[in-house]
Amino acid sequence: MLSRLFKSEPVVDTGTRDWIIDTYGWAIENFELTVFKNDSQLILPTNQFYPGKVSSVHQMAEFVFEQTLKYAGMSTWPIRLVEPQYLTAANLPALKVSEQLRGDLANITVENTQENMIDITYNPAQVNQPQDLVSSFAQVLATILVMQSKILPPGGKECIPQAIDLVACFMGFGVIFANTAYQFRGGCGSCNNRSANRQASLPEQETVYALAVFCVLKSIPAKSVQSHLKAHLKSGFKKSVKEIEKHLQQSENPTLLIALS
Repeated sequence: MLSRLFKSEPVVDTGTRDWIIDTYGWAIENFELTVFKNDSQLILPTNQFYPGKVSSVHQMAEFVFEQTLKYAGMSTWPIRLVEPQYLTAANLPALKVSEQLRGDLANITVENTQENMIDITYNPAQVNQPQDLVSSFAQVLATILVMQSKILPPGGKECIPQAIDLVACFMGFGVIFANTAYQFRGGCGSCNNRSANRQASLPEQETVYALAVFCVLKSIPAKSVQSHLKAHLKSGFKKSVKEIEKHLQQSENPTLLIALS
């Protein structure tokens, strides 16, 4: 009885844990293991990753976009940022991929269309909420990456929105995604601008877990991450890291073992 009373509950249920682990395996197999191992870094909401000052809303958006594109390993992709009033609705065009999908050797071209670029835009209200701006750009880039893939994530089409958020964590944006997964809806207007909040598909706790998987696979100490998380996320993150370390020690998943090596 006492053992049950003091037994620690897992951060996420077994099914969710397995989906997150399996989806990481899918991302590693489809979105460049070499780039993940050699180039991907944990992007933090600091001046180290987003330095500098700009003089206008659009310049701020452009600067953040270019940095995010670089960290995602998609700088060579034919993607450009346009101001909201100039964006025209369009489906993701067919893409031709040679060499690799991400990284400096990626060579992606747009096929069968007069336009040779993929246009994306931004929410001007997010300029005053930088983490939401960064995470929204990362979410769009992850969407483009996932939608061009011919192999569905674990769970199939129904899980694509959640897989997109996980891929953003896989690319290194897990801290910022965890911090923006849930926004408090109360308070005065100056405390929270609802129109500037990122729309999350992967719930907050699951996003923290996905962040923890990234940190374990990349051997990033939990202590170096916790100070950048919202206060209520820190204990769950620390516990997630311990759970994942134990789970991966027992894992026979060859993809994850390669990523760990």
